[in-house]
Amino acid sequence: MARRLFGQIGDDPIYEISIRSKGGAEALILNWGAVIRDFVVPVRGEKQRVVLGLDKLDDYVKYSPHLGALAGRYANRIRDGKFSIDGEIYQLEKNFLGKHNLHGGSAGFGQRPWQVAAHDESSVTLVLVSRDGDGGYPGQLTTTLTYRFVDDITLRTEIMAVTDRPTIINLALHSYFNLDGSEDILDHQLQIESDFITTLDPELIPTGEIRQVTDTPYDFRTLRPIWYQSAEGGVFHYDQNFMLRQNSGALNRAATVKSSRNGLSLEVWTTEPCIQFYDAKNLNVPVPGIGMKRLTAWAGFCLEPQRPPDSPNRAHFGDPVVRPGQIYRQITDYRFQSPRN
Repeated sequence: MARRLFGQIGDDPIYEISIRSKGGAEALILNWGAVIRDFVVPVRGEKQRVVLGLDKLDDYVKYSPHLGALAGRYANRIRDGKFSIDGEIYQLEKNFLGKHNLHGGSAGFGQRPWQVAAHDESSVTLVLVSRDGDGGYPGQLTTTLTYRFVDDITLRTEIMAVTDRPTIINLALHSYFNLDGSEDILDHQLQIESDFITTLDPELIPTGEIRQVTDTPYDFRTLRPIWYQSAEGGVFHYDQNFMLRQNSGALNRAATVKSSRNGLSLEVWTTEPCIQFYDAKNLNVPVPGIGMKRLTAWAGFCLEPQRPPDSPNRAHFGDPVVRPGQIYRQITDYRFQSPRN
């Protein structure tokens, strides 16, 4: 267990906390944005970095597109930045295209200091109190997030939130993964446990239609390369919500990714009903990442367990409202499997 000062934002010290598993995996967690800054796992006796990160706190503040952060209070997009609860209308910041709300706004949960509540050799717990009216959202929301190694190379994230007024909640982990350190992830193999997507309009806002993936570029029902040729002859771009088959609230497998280069695989297990797949086509960070990694198009991929985007305005997507006395809970596992030889 180790903690070091990573920087300062105003009066808030920002720490980097190291957690380790008995099997040799290690993660570095910041209490700024609850960021997973670095994550290495053993592969054939060597250490393999599996996430994208930055070297300096200033780089996170200025340039980070939620690299490793927890997005909220409501992750993904809300049409017109507007929703209602019990007949009362709430207006949020329009920080996406000047029209819609994205990831809770420009000062969302992934872009502010959290408090370090506890940490030991294999886990760290962070807490964030978001006041009533914060970002336009009703209710004081207290969120607790624990990162914990539960076996040799499985990192579990446990999230709990409570509110004193009815509010909407959708929290999503936003790490950019790359399983082999290659310049792009297009030859990674991906499988998603989903038969349906929520279709999007040109501004990436759900239309309300839920469509089958059969005979579309979104068919990841069997393991296949992320790379897909578009109708125009280029590489197809993914920033899409998938409705998971198993969405009962139990911990179920949502996605599997495998490197075709080193054989390392990742399974994402979650209690959430959906997962957003983003291929980072638009990634363009003007400073180098950890290890001088160039953070450009397709340098990593995101698999973000969450509730459906714009569900506050789409009743058939499920109710995202949490009320006093209720507890929002999410568990997500990142289960790595290293090749045996």
